[in-house]
Amino acid sequence: MSLTVSPDLLAQAERGHVPDDAFLTCVRDSLPYAYELVERLAGELPGNDRDFTDNLVPPPDDAAQGQLLRAMASTSIRAALEQRFGVTLAFQNCHRLAAFRPETVGGEQYRRFVSNESQVLNQQPEFVNC
Repeated sequence: MSLTVSPDLLAQAERGHVPDDAFLTCVRDSLPYAYELVERLAGELPGNDRDFTDNLVPPPDDAAQGQLLRAMASTSIRAALEQRFGVTLAFQNCHRLAAFRPETVGGEQYRRFVSNESQVLNQQPEFVNC
């Protein structure tokens, strides 16, 4: 299960409206590693001279890895995180997450990060089953 949903949040969804802040609280509480990683990367972005900040450290355990994979695999979770932190996310393998300034999407650094070549070059044998 990707998210731990409270009965109240479930009732809101059944009524047809989940407020953004309630959804983000659910994401933060259910996927704390992923949420905190995006928050950290977004916080590092203003002081960075590149168009992005990225994480090069593998998650500390399988649970954290699963949280990150679930967050990046869900369109709604990923979009909510991007909106909350004002970034565009790009993802490679099991841990290399990057937060880009939205206005730089399509630029050279973004295109290079999401390229086939970058994906291939970022592979390592220990990531085969990540």
